[in-house]
Amino acid sequence: MATLQGVTATTVESAATTVFKNEPFTDFTRLENARAMREALDKVRQQLGREYDNVIGGHRVRKDAKLKSINPSHPEQVVGIFQKAGAEDVPAAVEAAQAAFASWSRTPVEKRADFAFRVAQALRERKFEWCAWLVFETGKNWAEADADVGETIDFAEFYGREALRLAKSQPPIQLPGEQDDLHYIPLGVGAVIPPWNFPSAIMAGMTLAAVVCGNTVVLKPSGDAPTIAARFFELLEQCGLPDGVVNFVTGSGATFGNELVKHPQTRFVSFTGSKEVGLQIHELASKTQPGQKWIKRTVLEMGGKDCIVVDADSDLDDAVNGVVASSFGFSGQKCSACSRAIVDERIYDKFVERLKDRAEKLTVGPTEDNPNMGPVINEAARKSILAYIEKGIAQGARLITGGKAVEGLDGYFVAPTILSEVKPGDTVEQEEIFGPVLAVIRSKDFYESVRIANDTEFGLTGSVYTKSEERIEHARQEFHVGNLYINRKCTGAMVGAHPFGGFNMSGTDSKAGGPDYLLLFTQAKSIGRKLG
Repeated sequence: MATLQGVTATTVESAATTVFKNEPFTDFTRLENARAMREALDKVRQQLGREYDNVIGGHRVRKDAKLKSINPSHPEQVVGIFQKAGAEDVPAAVEAAQAAFASWSRTPVEKRADFAFRVAQALRERKFEWCAWLVFETGKNWAEADADVGETIDFAEFYGREALRLAKSQPPIQLPGEQDDLHYIPLGVGAVIPPWNFPSAIMAGMTLAAVVCGNTVVLKPSGDAPTIAARFFELLEQCGLPDGVVNFVTGSGATFGNELVKHPQTRFVSFTGSKEVGLQIHELASKTQPGQKWIKRTVLEMGGKDCIVVDADSDLDDAVNGVVASSFGFSGQKCSACSRAIVDERIYDKFVERLKDRAEKLTVGPTEDNPNMGPVINEAARKSILAYIEKGIAQGARLITGGKAVEGLDGYFVAPTILSEVKPGDTVEQEEIFGPVLAVIRSKDFYESVRIANDTEFGLTGSVYTKSEERIEHARQEFHVGNLYINRKCTGAMVGAHPFGGFNMSGTDSKAGGPDYLLLFTQAKSIGRKLG
């Protein structure tokens, strides 16, 4: 295998003979890693405030209207300035992608996979710098940023390998006297609309999955985290991606985004975000437009109301640690975050007491200082989170800790909040809050806990803590979520090991990072040829 700066790099040849391995996490307790991170923060700090162009078919485009990305730890600090595209910019972006599709779709899969591997290697070499951008733009602490970047590398490696595997697929039967083949071919032009909470991993994973299959895309990042996407687009260019294969456009979701979804030449839409926006995209994509020749495909990841079930026989300290990590990691701003803990009444009071003690030890502050918890993404999010807490208390919940904005800091900080005695059906037990708020529900036993867990419109992640093999098997059969974990936290899905995607209103169960994900960006062509 080739090496760059002393780090092993994947090649197409080595991918065929080596097993995929997840990128290792960085140990920031090691002085050299902490030093490298601080140096990266200093370097990136000098680059804040730059203006980024939209790029359509290789052409730089600027608009009169602008968007600003700000640091949620320090709202006065501008991370980047961006162009605000509107509906009028959609035709040019789609046409550029369509033009590039003619050649990119016929580029050998080996070259497309090799491109993905080059992207992975470039990210490895810039890992600390990439983490620093995440710290400034989204308020991730060092470990959360490192996990995001590691997952980005994993997606590039995994999807490159999966594209090579898919290219070798054959039909299960060969008829006598025929040569029967099965080819997975690209769909066309896709809209990639990623979220702000995993602005590197999900954005890059959605983009690379489409591109490695031979599609071309229009990438419209979230207005809360466009800088990471802009830097990623520049990295794609540096790695040799032809013009028009990815077109980078920032703009309003209500204007540019909706028109992009509706455009008759948009073949598929890959989206991660809220249930409300996902359903709107699904509805817009389902209406056939004049000149449209296909049924548009939607790949939707839309959120959750995830929970951890704590059985009476569980290891209490282990369960407390898992709930705290799942609830308050990245300030609860994960679609997989634990926002409900459903606890057997026999251990309920003891569990809540230990939970309170553990949560109150968490540090909160600007993430360049690497606290346990940073800010929420913006002022609107903070107001919404505090309103949910007030509603929970008004409906009878007991405030155990937190419940307020953190004083003395100028960013969008909310204290880790625990509400006990929440009843099934309460607002904070049913609606996705997307913040550091945990509702603790009392149940009669494990079986009632699972029934309560299932009683929402979502079905993304869940976890159970129990020593009983019988109850583990019950959860395997009856806990209706796309990602179920046993005796561990409900966040932190790993590419390859935990294909990620949920049921019901959590989305289309797309299973990112799994063996069938690339099928969503391809269509199968069966060819039978008579011999002789």
